[in-house]
This record gives sequence, structure tokens and C-alpha cells, in this order.
Amino acid sequence: MAKSPEGSGEAREALGRRDSALDAALRPPNLDTFAGQHRTVERLRVMVGAAKRENRSLDHILLHGPPGLGKTTLALILGEEMGKPVRVTSGPVIDKAADLAGLLTSLQDGDILFIDEIHRIPKVVEEFLYSAMEDFRIDILIDQGPNARSVRLDLPRFTLVGATTRTGLLTAPLRNRFTLQTRLDYYSQVDLLGIVQRAAGLLGVKLGVGGAEAIAARCRGTPRVANNLLRFTRDYALERAKGLADAATVSAALELLEIDRHGLDEMDHRVLRAIAEKYRGGPVGLTTVAMAVGEDAQTLEEVHEPFLIQEGYLARTAQGRVLTEHGWKVVGLTPPDRTGELPNV
Repeated sequence: MAKSPEGSGEAREALGRRDSALDAALRPPNLDTFAGQHRTVERLRVMVGAAKRENRSLDHILLHGPPGLGKTTLALILGEEMGKPVRVTSGPVIDKAADLAGLLTSLQDGDILFIDEIHRIPKVVEEFLYSAMEDFRIDILIDQGPNARSVRLDLPRFTLVGATTRTGLLTAPLRNRFTLQTRLDYYSQVDLLGIVQRAAGLLGVKLGVGGAEAIAARCRGTPRVANNLLRFTRDYALERAKGLADAATVSAALELLEIDRHGLDEMDHRVLRAIAEKYRGGPVGLTTVAMAVGEDAQTLEEVHEPFLIQEGYLARTAQGRVLTEHGWKVVGLTPPDRTGELPNV
């Protein structure tokens, strides 16, 4: 008997709830289960412990570093550790002062306000944060013209946790109002191996040790990428390997995604090869590279470059991007002989 449309809709809703629950489960629930970022975790332990001891709210915290390393997860963990709700928003959403005022006045004592991509808050709105963070009050203007008047609103003692991938875009006045500014770095393969194995257990993936090591080695030091690769590997194993994700299956799945054993994807190779073949290894400007590979310059700078520089394939100089010796090896080409040659501009 055919299923009714209503039944199909209910099934889809159930699957959606299950996937949402799995997404939440993949996030570690507390600082004890958070893998990696040991210095940041210890700093947060100190702040949480002191706040609990004195029965007060946490001081303001700024988390910065590349995307996918756990900034949002740590903010949610702080709420769990303090036993307080976390209000999650992002910089681009707070478009005007009224938006910020609405958020702040809805908070209770000790609540945590998490603003992702905080560097994208408009500067006019950002100025309202200064008094909110420091004095827990804001002054808002009511009406216009001769009837305009300023009203001061007292705020509860809340905690602002800001996250940014571009610390340099934060103004000094805002940055200096955070008690703790801590950077999240790329994860070691040991930490990533534990993260992959834990996630595999939660997702019900039959992942061998070799398969877990292969994912940990190719996920660019980023847990979010590791979880994404694991999900695709799960689908690949179900479709083509009877559900078993051993080393060979994982390698085949990642090759289908065009991710090599170094963790470099197709765009990474295009960038390195373009600099090598078209610009003799550089130096060359970012905009020129972006045009050569058909990608947005900001995407290259924020998504691809950090890993390529971290792993030593690319160097960023005052004259532009330069391919390193390691970069020449990974593209399989020989650097040109530059004896007596003027540098590229």
C-alpha cells in the first residue's frame, strides 16, 4: 500500500530531527570532552572557575582564528559550564542600533550573547557595544527633530562572546574591551583522530583505524572539514562498500572528492599550479591569482591561503604570493633557474 503524502512528510520531519540531533551530538558538551586547543581551554577553565567561585557572570571573551575550529562550540560550552542560556547571532544580522538594543534588553543576568563574525557589525552599531560591555547600559535616541531625546537603558550583567576570522578588522576600542582574547589554531592529527573516531561512533559509521587516520590526515587540521568528510565517507561506504569504511574505502571516497593525501583539494592545486606555470612561482598578487583560477579573491584569502601557508606550500611577501620549495614539489614541477634574473613584480 502506498504511503500517504502526510506520512512521507512526517518521515522527512523525523529524519530532519534526527540529523539535527546528530549535529548537536557531534559538538562536545563540555570543556572536558573538547579535544585540542589546550591553551584556550585552560584559559576558559580559569575564567569559568573564578566566575563560579564568586557567583558572577563571565567576563567578555573574544575567540579568533580560521573557520571550523570550534568557536561556536566553545561559546555553547561556556553556557553549559555556567548553566546559562546562550543567545546566538551574527555580525551581519545586527544591521542597526535598534537590532542590538533589542538583543541586549532581552537578556537576563549572566546570559551569554554570542556574536559570530563580530567584525562585520557596522561601526555605528559597534559604538553602542562600548558602553554595553563596560557599563552595562546603552543610550538610545527616541523621536526625531525638536522632539528627539536620549533615554538611558540599564542592562543586565551579561557576557559577550565574540568570534571572528579576521581580528585585524576589529577596531581597537572594541577589541580592548574583551578580557580574554584567545586564538584557535589548526588541530594536530592526534587530536583529529580522536574527533573522527568519536564522530564515527555517534554517526554509526563502521570506521577502521586506517580509515580514521586517512580522514584525520586530509581534513586540513579542521574538525568541521573532518566531520564533512566523515559524512561523505559514510554515504560512500553505504552505497559502494556494504557500510564498511576501511582505509581503502575512505581513500576511494576522498579521491572522488578530489582531496589528495596532503589534504589539498582541486582549488588548492589550481592555485599552486597557476602560480608555478603562469607566474614562474611568483611573486604575484592575490587578485591576479584569483582571476587566473576563476575564484573570488576573498575566498582564496580566507579559505585556501591559510592552510597553504600553514603547511608551507605558499609564502606571502610584500611583493605578493610566492611558491615555496615544498609547493613546487607538490605540483610536480621544477623551479626555474633565477640566476641573474630580476624578481617578478
